[in-house]
Amino acid sequence: MDVVRPEYLPDPGRSRAEMEALQRDIAADAAFADDHGFDVAALALDETPVDATGDATTEPGQQATLDGADGDAPVVVGVDQAFVGDDDSVSAAVAVRDGVVVERAAGRADLDLPYVPGLLAFREGGAIVDALESLAVEPDVLVLDGSGRIHFRQAGIATHVGVLFDVPAVGVAKNLLCGTPRDPLEAPLPEGARVPVEADDSVDAPDGTVIGHAFQSRQYPNPERRHVNPLLVSPGHRVGAETTVDVVEATCTGYKLPAPTRLADAMADDLKRDRRSSLDDSTL
Repeated sequence: MDVVRPEYLPDPGRSRAEMEALQRDIAADAAFADDHGFDVAALALDETPVDATGDATTEPGQQATLDGADGDAPVVVGVDQAFVGDDDSVSAAVAVRDGVVVERAAGRADLDLPYVPGLLAFREGGAIVDALESLAVEPDVLVLDGSGRIHFRQAGIATHVGVLFDVPAVGVAKNLLCGTPRDPLEAPLPEGARVPVEADDSVDAPDGTVIGHAFQSRQYPNPERRHVNPLLVSPGHRVGAETTVDVVEATCTGYKLPAPTRLADAMADDLKRDRRSSLDDSTL
């Protein structure tokens, strides 16, 4: 993949004011409506994708061939990241086509910025960009672990990365950063429920604008005794609010998280372990 808007590369050397101003520019360039060209139904997964080689234990970082999948099917890429200590991060991108993992790519970057709510892309973005630039396959949609439009300046990491590469992108977060759900989320939601999240005075958008959804991708049979919290799903770039939920719902395969993102999460953990082991060995 190629970076299309290099001026939006997440440089952690900027001041906080400069980062926030850049996020407003990114949000202004983002498309929060459908402009993607894929059929959501063609993304649907019935089970966890297998590796293109037929071996689900492909080594992290291996880039498989595109053999073994329908070449006309859209490609969804799950993206996740992990920290290795206080000054190192790794990222994983897992490309899935027609129920098959067709490519894996790894990235790494130094951590030069502490955690600041709303500026996650400047902390995690370097490793993610490194992984995505290694991908040979062109994704039809990215599914990132983090917010998209559900963000103070409508420019969470999914928006930032989507605009940076000009690729349709979806943000899938576990916690609500800002905005107000149209209905309370305190009571467990039934599986499949979608609750719009609207902009309020914490968001740079007109009050009442639907900036995403709380989506109950999975739920236990008796949620009053044991329940799963909803995902917070929002547009990153070139997808509408409803379509983001459709993409997540089509790719969850019975788990809480979309399968491509879940696979990226597992790969990122493996990369983190390997990187930590390598660093430990280098100090011996």
